[in-house]
Amino acid sequence: MAVRIRMRRIGKNPIKKPHFRITVFDERTTRDGRFIEEIGFYNPVSKASKVNKERYDYWISKGAKPTATVAIVVKKAQALSAKELKDADTNAA
Repeated sequence: MAVRIRMRRIGKNPIKKPHFRITVFDERTTRDGRFIEEIGFYNPVSKASKVNKERYDYWISKGAKPTATVAIVVKKAQALSAKELKDADTNAA
């Protein structure tokens, strides 16, 4: 079974406020179809994102392939969390 890490849209279209869940899918399912696991979210309006890094790494180790968009979002989420940790360390000192 080929596994992909993709985005699943959950935002309302008429309101024009899209937001997405980062999910693990079987490659043959549709964008909003049945999924295996949710590992994060992304809101393009507010640029907020959160990814469960442990589960993401687990699925990558099992052979799951992220889409290009998911790879960018995960990279940015990791950079933001590293920056927040660095800022917290400097504020605490």
